[in-house]
Amino acid sequence: MTTLYDFTAVDIKGQEIPLSTYRGKVLLIVNTASKCGFTPQYEGLEALYRDLQDKGLVVLGFPCNQFGAQEPGDAAEIASFCSLTYDVTFPMFAKIDVNGPNESPLYTWLKAQAPGILGTQGVKWNFTKFLVDTSGKVAGRFAPADKPEALRKEIVALLPA
Repeated sequence: MTTLYDFTAVDIKGQEIPLSTYRGKVLLIVNTASKCGFTPQYEGLEALYRDLQDKGLVVLGFPCNQFGAQEPGDAAEIASFCSLTYDVTFPMFAKIDVNGPNESPLYTWLKAQAPGILGTQGVKWNFTKFLVDTSGKVAGRFAPADKPEALRKEIVALLPA
């Protein structure tokens, strides 16, 4: 059976990261964008990360320009925006596609594990969130409008005792 730990991803600095690096952690995986109506969710994501990282939560941000061209920048611009505007300290990755012929294999797997409303698999917009448990299995999928702080109960329930 495939788990999250079978994938790798390129981080915002261009380094290939095996996702097995996060084995035993609860992960909140989010496709992000700098010029979206949901962009202020960076603040809530960072707050969750800072509050719960010592208990085992890691937020992983994956910039995506597929929705309204709302992430037009390159890696350096994205990293600068996240740092300067929202003081993001959680891991950010290179820009990816989350739908279509060039979609990231990670997102192909995430969507298959947690289909959206009525079984649809496509990611509908920026800031769709996937919650992954400590064994690398998808525990939930949340809509862009779901604020990070609203997921706290589900996240805490998955954290190691």
